[in-house]
Amino acid sequence: MLIAAIMVIFPLCLAFAALTDTLSMTIPNRVSVILVVSFAVLAPLTGMEWSIYGLHFAAGLIVFAVCFGLFGIGAMGGGDAKLLTATAVWFGLNMQLLTFLIYVALFGGALTLAILVARSDRFGFVTWRVGAISHILDPKVGVPYGIAIGIAGLICYPTSAMMQYAFSQMY
Repeated sequence: MLIAAIMVIFPLCLAFAALTDTLSMTIPNRVSVILVVSFAVLAPLTGMEWSIYGLHFAAGLIVFAVCFGLFGIGAMGGGDAKLLTATAVWFGLNMQLLTFLIYVALFGGALTLAILVARSDRFGFVTWRVGAISHILDPKVGVPYGIAIGIAGLICYPTSAMMQYAFSQMY
């Protein structure tokens, strides 16, 4: 049951967050809450040392502080900040977190450029037909960064301590 929870909760939450951000430009608060609470419950069951456990939450606090500043100046949405913080808790204060954040920046930059190109008049004839996500093309709307966070998290998750534990228990 523990292995199944580790393998399902994190990926499902990130995929759901990316989907809802794409469709509605919002990330439900429950996604971030589920991520933090599930990590808080599951990590001790893996035998994670308490010092490492604390560093995972320290990673979340550091990412939250930076995201809070970005949110304060209008450079990041609240849902994105909460999702990034909750995801950081799962990676911990280590190189996996840095790798994850680099991927978020790269995918976020590529997503932003793609949306800016799609919003240009040159491609309007192609993009106006995509009804479910046409709101993304509104220049007054931000970028659904939950997509970048979700993709980066899913790519980096197999190297995380939680997944490494799950893999080690499968053999």
